[in-house]
Amino acid sequence: MPIEVTKALKEQIELLVSNKDDKSINALLENQHHADIAELLKELNLDDITYIIKLLDSDLTSDILMELDDDTREKILKNLSAKEIAEELEELDTDDAADMIAELPEERQESVISAIEDQEHKAEIEELLGYAEDTAGGLMAKELVKVYETWTVAGCLRRIRGQAKDVQRVHSIYVVNKAEQLIGRLSLKDLITAKSDQKIADIYISNVDYVHVNDDDEEVAKVMAKYDLEAVPVIDDDNRLVGRITIDDIVDVLKEEADKDYQLAAGITNEVEADDSILKLTKARLPWLILGLFGGLGSVFIMEGFEGALNNYKELFFFTPLIAAMAGNVGVQSSAIIVQGLANDVVKGSLWSRLLKEIGLSLINGTVLAILVILFGLFTSLHLKFSLTIAISMLGVIIIAALIGTFVPIILNKRGIDPAIATGPFITTSNDIFGIFLFFYIAKLILGF
Repeated sequence: MPIEVTKALKEQIELLVSNKDDKSINALLENQHHADIAELLKELNLDDITYIIKLLDSDLTSDILMELDDDTREKILKNLSAKEIAEELEELDTDDAADMIAELPEERQESVISAIEDQEHKAEIEELLGYAEDTAGGLMAKELVKVYETWTVAGCLRRIRGQAKDVQRVHSIYVVNKAEQLIGRLSLKDLITAKSDQKIADIYISNVDYVHVNDDDEEVAKVMAKYDLEAVPVIDDDNRLVGRITIDDIVDVLKEEADKDYQLAAGITNEVEADDSILKLTKARLPWLILGLFGGLGSVFIMEGFEGALNNYKELFFFTPLIAAMAGNVGVQSSAIIVQGLANDVVKGSLWSRLLKEIGLSLINGTVLAILVILFGLFTSLHLKFSLTIAISMLGVIIIAALIGTFVPIILNKRGIDPAIATGPFITTSNDIFGIFLFFYIAKLILGF
């Protein structure tokens, strides 16, 4: 039965640790899921967490460590010796072990790696550390089940049993040739129903989806989503099978990318968390706030250029926030849809067709809103000419804002810049400036000041 993290349980654990009652701690936690234990440990102080990690078996604590947030895990690892960390790593799959080592300072990495007793596991971890973090090679694990095309079904079954004990979940069985090149996959059903003396070459499926070891992690996510894969094999430049990536690793990638895009859209330039230092939070937020400041100052200069209009038609001043808000809202809506489409790789077709689509959509939305403005003017006894000025200005602003919100993310994406940066303050500020200028310019044409 899963444990429920309560104040009483937290106090009980703290008391047991204080009394060094190892037997009771083990009895309480040893049969619990590592995710539940990790949730409990997050409520304790660092000393108590470290005590429990050192007490429990490495096959359990290794998984617990991977469930903890990066900062907490980093602090715990500082309190463990190189040998203790190596014992944790030997219980982890190679991809998780490589990730944990990568979090250590460089001087500690060597001492921890040298303390790993399993030489094969050690070599595989060192191989993974050689790949960039945001590539398929940086994501993949070395644990997999592979068979050779020359094997018989009977021999294959014997060898699979030996390989499977090192793999937590057997999603797929991959088939390779003598050169270790990936040539296909093997259906478990076909393997079980085949005759014992049949060769794997006679029953394997040659159609297999794969990714290259240097592919970007987001491209890997797109491949797995497109083909609905739970795992995907990874090959090198010589088409040799070098590892596999499972869906849980891709979920982590998608979560990290979503967090990054959300922060970019909110005008935060670096990945930060709520409990980061004031200095780090300031560095992440301040650049976009400065951009917003300059955008606001730009709007002030534009309004100064139309000072005569404000003297003759003071009502224009009261509608300025409305125009700026509509420009920002439409721009953010358009850019958010495009950014999502680019992320899901569904933004297809020519720019001209998208241009016409956005203009059509803007005309419909703008016309409806313009009519509502005119009705508002009639209800509040505004002069019809003035109501038309506001309505036409809004229609023009909506069209311009939609085009900016659509094409800025596409242009950024083509230049290799994350399009998520286009949403939020960037679009809002630029559309505020264009919107206010267009508002006063159209008002000048209609009202004739």
